[in-house]
Amino acid sequence: MANKANDFDPRGFLAGIASGKATRQYDGRQIIFSQGDTADAVFFIEHGKVKLSVVSAHGKEAVLGILEEGSFFGEGCLSGQTLRMSTAAALQAASIIRVDRTAILGLIHREPEFAGLFIRYLLSRNVRIEEDLVDQLFNSAEKRLARSLLLLAHFGKDPRPKAVVPKMSHETLAAMVGTTRSRVSFFMNRFRKLGFIDYKGGLAGLTVHSALLTVVLRD
Repeated sequence: MANKANDFDPRGFLAGIASGKATRQYDGRQIIFSQGDTADAVFFIEHGKVKLSVVSAHGKEAVLGILEEGSFFGEGCLSGQTLRMSTAAALQAASIIRVDRTAILGLIHREPEFAGLFIRYLLSRNVRIEEDLVDQLFNSAEKRLARSLLLLAHFGKDPRPKAVVPKMSHETLAAMVGTTRSRVSFFMNRFRKLGFIDYKGGLAGLTVHSALLTVVLRD
């Protein structure tokens, strides 16, 4: 699941928060919060990308989504969530704004415009989560991988081929799709041979072409 705040830019509203807010820089793979931590703040991505993942009791990881600049995360604390249900880690160098739960609630109460935009943003996230669930339940691993790559490349926003997240590993893609690394490698090689994607060793410079959509639409 890749996600981005489409036309919602809350930076101006966040700038008006006098206390309970801090900005921190993270290196790639650095943990922002871990599954089981206290949930007491909402986060906003100024720059960079963040991976959300969960780990089962048996140690199996599943990637919930790759969030981009302009995205919120950790908003579960606003609905009574006391512990983090997932782990958030910077996928590359990132600048993250942390806003205490009380500070973001105060902003929502003071600024009806922000509240309306924030609600619409969260609703769009819920729609994407439902789409991802349907994808997991009814589509093959090959189609799920193709859809994930198209989403990461923002298919539909720009007709030109576009590079995906830098250094996206087969392991991460497998955790996103819900399959094994070997299956991801098999499908990635097939997509490359068919001209749907381009990359060098280790997925360096991974580029997705719109023709990959034929895999998603195929019966």
